Amino acid sequence: MSISSYEQFAVAQRRHVIKAERGYLAFVPPPLPPEQVLDGELVGLLSTADRTIGELAGAGRVLPNPHLLSGSIIRREAVLSSRIEGAQASLSDLVRFEAGQPGRGADDDVREVLNYVLALRHVLAPDRVLPLSVRLLCDAHRILLTDVRGGYATPGELRRSQNWIGRPGCTLADASYVPPPPERLWECLDAFEKYLHADVQVPPLVNIAYLHYQFEAIHPFIDGNGRLGRLLIVLLLVEWGLLPAPLLDISGYLEPHRDEYYQGLLEVSTEGDWAGWLRFFLTAVAEQAADAMRRARALQTLRDDYRARLIAARSSSLLPRLADHLFEVPALTIKAARDLLGVTHRAATLNIDKLVAADIVREVPSSGRARMFLATEILDVVDGTARADHD
Repeated sequence: MSISSYEQFAVAQRRHVIKAERGYLAFVPPPLPPEQVLDGELVGLLSTADRTIGELAGAGRVLPNPHLLSGSIIRREAVLSSRIEGAQASLSDLVRFEAGQPGRGADDDVREVLNYVLALRHVLAPDRVLPLSVRLLCDAHRILLTDVRGGYATPGELRRSQNWIGRPGCTLADASYVPPPPERLWECLDAFEKYLHADVQVPPLVNIAYLHYQFEAIHPFIDGNGRLGRLLIVLLLVEWGLLPAPLLDISGYLEPHRDEYYQGLLEVSTEGDWAGWLRFFLTAVAEQAADAMRRARALQTLRDDYRARLIAARSSSLLPRLADHLFEVPALTIKAARDLLGVTHRAATLNIDKLVAADIVREVPSSGRARMFLATEILDVVDGTARADHD
């Protein structure tokens, strides 16, 4: 199905299809909000999603350090969001890479995933200078695409040429979706940003669904729109106070349902089917919030267990710091431990040996000269396939 014809669109949607200056057809999404009335089914789904997000937020607020545990959730989100776009890196590849030891994943793929982590940290930084805005998303895009395959796509800059969506290798002539042409881009983004700050009587989760669709429909960058649009979901959940930290890895649901996800977004444009998209999105939030809550609680239980093991071993005060660091990056080298604790190489080695003795980390084969240690129990909680991948 191609956007070469108005016939792709329902009659009511055809007024948003325009002929660009170069003669091709493109879709210009109307400003938010849509004329959408929540029916009984959607009200029920919204209630469930609100409740599960509230429970996840509550669990996060009673944790001694939700930001510590959110590090693992962020990394899982980064891996799965990048996997939707074709990256093959695993969580274990990512943490090895962060610790300075490349794993089996391609370096470009791992860098893409790491850039997602860095971009999300940037937009959620407590000392962030920019307000929630298109400029902030440009900043995130610059981080996301720096020194990776998308570097050709002018990182941090809005597109000045036409892009499109479709099967691999398709052209503008047979694309399944063509977003607004460059000459209409600023108009669309201006309306998007104004709505981002508008005082509207719309439930926050519904608003996030609206804004995610709108961002994807505008497709303001040459590349990286999918990952940035999913990053926007996590950003808004924290920015608007629905979660105390980025504890929801929404791509945990979207990645295995990617065909349904893409189709739901497309049918808002072609059919005006907001109800279908909201059903999908609210289901994704509810199911993934419940899953994230189980993972967050399991990680907290594991952290408590680690502290009990170290107390029983009469360890120094340095070891709990090292063990806590593993919830941020579940991999260690002796150099990383030395830098984190501010101790000598020998003292760092002795501390890691104590973590090994307490069954908190285990040494794994390394591709370099530095010894590598993984916290496989943490990896198993965050991503159950991590241990099997690298045993």
